[in-house]
Amino acid sequence: MSNLSPLMLGTLGSLVAGLMTAVGALPVLFGRVPSPAMRDLSLGFAAGVMLSASFFSLIIPALDAAGGRYEDGMIPAAIVSVAILVGIGAVALLNEVLPHEHFESGPEGPASISLRRVWLFVLAITIHNFPEGLAVGVGFGSEGLSGGVPLVIGIGLQNMPEGLAVAVALMGEGYRRYQAWGIAAVTGLVECIGGLLGAGITTLSSLLLPWGLAFAAGAMLYVISHEIIPETHRNGHQKKATAGLSIGLVVMLFLDVWLG
Repeated sequence: MSNLSPLMLGTLGSLVAGLMTAVGALPVLFGRVPSPAMRDLSLGFAAGVMLSASFFSLIIPALDAAGGRYEDGMIPAAIVSVAILVGIGAVALLNEVLPHEHFESGPEGPASISLRRVWLFVLAITIHNFPEGLAVGVGFGSEGLSGGVPLVIGIGLQNMPEGLAVAVALMGEGYRRYQAWGIAAVTGLVECIGGLLGAGITTLSSLLLPWGLAFAAGAMLYVISHEIIPETHRNGHQKKATAGLSIGLVVMLFLDVWLG
């Protein structure tokens, strides 16, 4: 593995993380669908993993990378702050210009009568998963295995409850078990595109490294705040969701320090 280029590592790593979406959706094939409270707890765990990864695996390395070039002070902080906001704005823009739908909160983006509801939902998950693949790619592009492996494990762990949530929602719309599992599995594969792009950007120039890291962090922070946390609080399971977020945050922190 160490002989592979950062570009290949980023693509393969994001593929592994994306495939965990299919693994997480496996229970629907055997009729073992968890309760809504358990789903919200697991999605809270996913939010905690992403939140921890945003800071400890992306924002802090971005500050270190910028500080190494410009020395400590205002410029590294400004670069990272701007890049975070650009990442947030980019995903927010995708939410505005691409029609998509959430099963709980309904449609977002421009009207799209010609698209079937399930494909609107798939577009929503695609918007959601792209920043995760981007983060994995940036991790490998910036620090190789030591930077990417913790992100692959963390993002993979949080993809599992997301895959299950997607499959359960599709079954609620009348899709058969294998159809629901298959669509859930496909939504995770978009992370490869993000991984390839993230690794490519950070390997092009060291100047782009802090920008790429902080941009990926901002994109994930938007997904956490706009998508995951509201979903986990929608059905009155806030305490379980918060407990899951807390556990996910410390698990990812431990993995990042241990493996990084």
